[in-house]
Amino acid sequence: MPEVWAEGDTLVLKRQGVPPILVRLAKGPQRIEEYGVLDLTDQIGRPPGGTVTWLEVPYRAVRPSLSDLYGSMHRGAQIVTPKDAAQLLYLAGVAPGGRVAEAGSGSGALTIALAMAVGPAGHVTSYDRRSDFLETARVNVRRCGLEGRVTFVERDVGKDGLDATELTSVLLDLPEPWEVLPSSRGALVPGGYVATYTPTYNQLEKTVRGLRTLGFDEVRAVELLERSLHVGDGGTRPDFEMLGHTGFLAAGRKVD
Repeated sequence: MPEVWAEGDTLVLKRQGVPPILVRLAKGPQRIEEYGVLDLTDQIGRPPGGTVTWLEVPYRAVRPSLSDLYGSMHRGAQIVTPKDAAQLLYLAGVAPGGRVAEAGSGSGALTIALAMAVGPAGHVTSYDRRSDFLETARVNVRRCGLEGRVTFVERDVGKDGLDATELTSVLLDLPEPWEVLPSSRGALVPGGYVATYTPTYNQLEKTVRGLRTLGFDEVRAVELLERSLHVGDGGTRPDFEMLGHTGFLAAGRKVD
């Protein structure tokens, strides 16, 4: 039986040259932020990829990509950029069915990437000590239709540590991640990973020192720089501007 839209699904309305519009599928007319009112009732039960005519303009109703979700977020705290988020998932060994914890939640960008990566069989616990950040992240995750995969917890993990157990991955986007490494190690299953994101060399040094002191294996640290290319026939060259330093990434694996 082909996959079909169900009420509550998140879809994207897309047409060439126009930014994607994120919509939560519901019965009856609904207001789509500043765009206007739209009734998508007839899409329920149909397969993705169909045509939606809105204000006499045709759109395709398609499944959202991670890029679509990132681009539609309401931003509060600074987000982890896509280039760093993808590498963090790799360093932390995040996979379908994974049991993952992150701290802090921020605006929920990394939370969304993690929720998509673990799939419907996995789960993400997202910690932050600030209730306003938690609420922003919660709203963004809900808009993406991923709230069933995420539990938000208000907790100062730097002071109180993680209270989760049997985790496959821990990701720390905190000013002092080394304070959470002991409880992260205790929360991880054997073979599980911890990955961190810090903006300065001093923070990176303390983090890596903490990983080594606690006996983590496969400790590594990396930085990713992104430079786009201006492509033209016979005139391809690097763009003059680039996405340079955003943060340092470090990771280690629990091996007893």
